[in-house]
Amino acid sequence: IGGCVARMGLKKKQPKTFKVKVITMDAEMEFSCEMKWKGKDLFDLVCRALGLRETWFFGLQYTIKGMYTWLKMDKKVLDQEIPKEDPVSFRFLAKFYPEKVEEELLQEITQHLFFLQVKKQILDEEIYCSPEATVLLASYAVQAKYGDYDPNFHEPGFLAQEELLPKRVSISHYQMTADMWEEKISAWYAEHRGIARDEAKMNYLKIAQDLEMYGVNYFPIQNKSDTDLLLGVDAKGIHVYSINNRFSPNKSFEWSGIRNISYSEKELTIKPLDKKAEVFKFFSSQLKVNKLILQLCIGNHDLFMRRRKVDSIEIQQMKAQAREEKARKKMETQRLAREKQLREEAERAKEELERRLFQMEDEARQANEALLRSQETAELLAEKAQIAEEEAKLLAQNAAEAEQERQRLEITALKTKEEKRLMEQKMRETELIAVKLVKESDRRAKEAEHLKQDLHEAREAERKAKQKLLDVTKLNYLVSYPVYILGSALLESGQITNHHLNVDTM
Repeated sequence: IGGCVARMGLKKKQPKTFKVKVITMDAEMEFSCEMKWKGKDLFDLVCRALGLRETWFFGLQYTIKGMYTWLKMDKKVLDQEIPKEDPVSFRFLAKFYPEKVEEELLQEITQHLFFLQVKKQILDEEIYCSPEATVLLASYAVQAKYGDYDPNFHEPGFLAQEELLPKRVSISHYQMTADMWEEKISAWYAEHRGIARDEAKMNYLKIAQDLEMYGVNYFPIQNKSDTDLLLGVDAKGIHVYSINNRFSPNKSFEWSGIRNISYSEKELTIKPLDKKAEVFKFFSSQLKVNKLILQLCIGNHDLFMRRRKVDSIEIQQMKAQAREEKARKKMETQRLAREKQLREEAERAKEELERRLFQMEDEARQANEALLRSQETAELLAEKAQIAEEEAKLLAQNAAEAEQERQRLEITALKTKEEKRLMEQKMRETELIAVKLVKESDRRAKEAEHLKQDLHEAREAERKAKQKLLDVTKLNYLVSYPVYILGSALLESGQITNHHLNVDTM
């Protein structure tokens, strides 16, 4: 029993822990932290989990009493005024910004985290961006997410669910519809073909770093005259703005020209390096705000000085690794581009072969159909040939009958022709006879007329003769009655005509 108790006493006591939830721009992580851990212990654990070496840009942010603040690295986590939650939530964000993203952001994870954070700030309108610039930035964001534009895959409407533009731009500006904005973004997106995803993110950041509000932390302050102002702290220095203008500062203090920054209660003092220059004093409503301003000033100043010194061995190694990685990625990109080209050529060759195969299959199908049609046609022609042969025989028979009929008709026609000729001859003869009869009739008529005329003349002569005879008779009667009696008897016996009367014989 004593041995067991001894062994139990030797058992290592487990440290007490508490749970922490860390939210990055695209993930959530949970950790078990020891009660004694300082802020740096938790921060280093998160950086190791992310594979992040450029730790000096980032911090763990949390919100307490409606105000955001940063976890201090040199104090225990539980000794700081953190939210009373289980697990305790922190946001892993960029606390300081580089002056030149292309030169200072060496790791891909660092570039990725900055890209996500700056993009969210632009979409949330914490960083103002003109509509034209937001369209260009959105096209790089699409390139970073989807890679090269493919019209066969990226059809109209594929960006409908993407948040790419600030609401101020997408809804009200230029009175353009969502489809019109998508068309503009897609047009730029198509121009980025061949740009790698990480390169697209860097291009996004290079454009964003030139925006006036990029990397600036703003704080409300008052000057000695109680005028409301804004104090901006960024990688280049400290700037003083009017309350309604966050773009153009009224006064700036470069880090290289600042000798000292201090605060006492709510008063903050900036002493220029030039001792003859005026000391700038301003006031903040809360002590915590002054502490936060001072914390950001110290961090930005340290980075400012660090950039102007010779790179440490660690930085030199990281830059060398970044160059090697960049060269490797470039070669990999070229290799992938070549493979893609070969694959596209193979696809085109495959499509051409498939097209030709389809064409040959179609030609074979058409030939088969033509053969079937030919067979059907041959059978139909054979049937037609048989029918035609029978029709030919019938036609030959009909032709023979027609020939006989023709010959009969020809003979009949000849007979008819002869009869017609005879008839015509008889008609001509009849016509001649008729003409002759007409002429004879005319002649006879003329003769009759002449005879009538002669008859008339004879009767007239007879009348005259009778009249003369009567006249003579009357005269002779007067001379001699016997003569009268004799004349009358002669007339009645016809011995005397009207033309002659022989008086001498009497």
